[in-house]
Amino acid sequence: MLKISRPLVFMLALASSHLAIADTSAPTPVSASASAPAQVPISIEAIDKVWSGHPVPFAMTTSKDHLYLAYYDANRQLTVAQRPLNAPSHWVYHKLDTWLGWDSHNLIAMALDASGAMHIAANMHVDPLTMFRSDASGDVRSLQRVPKLLDMAREKAMTYPVFLKNHQGQLIFKYRDGSSGRGNEIYTIYDEKSQSWKALTNSPLTDGEGQRNAYFMGPTRGSDGYFHVAWVWRESPSAETNHDLSYAKSRDLVHWERADGSALTLPIRLKQAEIVDPVPVSGGMINNNTVLGFDEAGRAIITYHKYDAAGNTQIWLARHEKAGWKLKQISAWTNYRWDFKGNGSLNSEIFVEGARPGKPGQLLVAVTRLGQRLEFTLDSRSLEPVTENAVSGVNEMFSAYLKTMPDMQINTTATTDSKGQIYRLAWTTQAPHRDLPLTEIVPATDLKLFVFNPAKP
Repeated sequence: MLKISRPLVFMLALASSHLAIADTSAPTPVSASASAPAQVPISIEAIDKVWSGHPVPFAMTTSKDHLYLAYYDANRQLTVAQRPLNAPSHWVYHKLDTWLGWDSHNLIAMALDASGAMHIAANMHVDPLTMFRSDASGDVRSLQRVPKLLDMAREKAMTYPVFLKNHQGQLIFKYRDGSSGRGNEIYTIYDEKSQSWKALTNSPLTDGEGQRNAYFMGPTRGSDGYFHVAWVWRESPSAETNHDLSYAKSRDLVHWERADGSALTLPIRLKQAEIVDPVPVSGGMINNNTVLGFDEAGRAIITYHKYDAAGNTQIWLARHEKAGWKLKQISAWTNYRWDFKGNGSLNSEIFVEGARPGKPGQLLVAVTRLGQRLEFTLDSRSLEPVTENAVSGVNEMFSAYLKTMPDMQINTTATTDSKGQIYRLAWTTQAPHRDLPLTEIVPATDLKLFVFNPAKP
């Protein structure tokens, strides 16, 4: 059966978000299954042959004039490609000196700073820094290794690189320092004058106290001017040990608050965190599936899943209101339980997306379960479910254009340019298999770029 993927498609049992950051100030990867365009692509380009033994999130972004891609090629080497936005056939490729193993956590992050220089971080899962920076031209052939951010001796166990920008357009880089169950969230900021990184905060955003770590979704910038984050705490590398859905917001990524505006002191520890829903260990909640969205009033809403009283997996929403956090179960599934356990990258059964406004007075929430994309329509005031319908998703969009084999999945990532034109990468891989080697090397697959007209409002 052909399976469906999104930028962080597979559920990283050891992973944080990521990749799932939504910084609306710059072109950013978005889920190809969310708001999938109904129109056919205006162009399709074959980019390269890529590694297909397991899925790893690739990266894509645009400048004013160029489109940039970063991926692992057929030989697992990190490769960066660029072309002018108005010249599809004029690709420039550049190979970087790092190679992927068998780990699906080793995602690629990529961003341009205000000067036009390209920054790429990749191939790290509790590993020393692997980062590259170009000159101000943004030419991928000028990419050079960055030996350190702040202190090489302390940058030995890095995972989940994410780039974003603050309200002033300054480039921020965050990552996890440490390992699953024993890690902290670190934020740094790029100083373009000195071309060096500096600590953004005096302490980590969170501190697991050597006993746990936080797995984040976000920061996601809302229309209220705040950056919002949601996270779970994890006691060990085992996926079932996620617990206590938490939340914080910040205007500047330095000073953090609870939903009611009261200040949080950094680093945030479990006892001081704002607990949205005290889901216990083995309660059916997993990292990556705590996704932020917004209603028509700009209020943050977290989509997540947990077990109900009967032990079935159900989809829930959480929204902060005057009386506190309102928690609402929106699915009513019976005889279904995703009973995930253990270490490594899981072959996920569920992907959730952030809530978004629909017709006046309604919210829409998309969920993919067992390969089928579903869309819930809700009353935006009460969060009461109105309908649950099967809808088309990334499988229907791309399967006609990609050569697939049994048990392969479609992976995607996307971005837009300044004119709203949509660029979507798609490629097929084997499903995640706990980061363990296959018994044979599978053939490379095609990486293709699909270009769509701007989405209609």
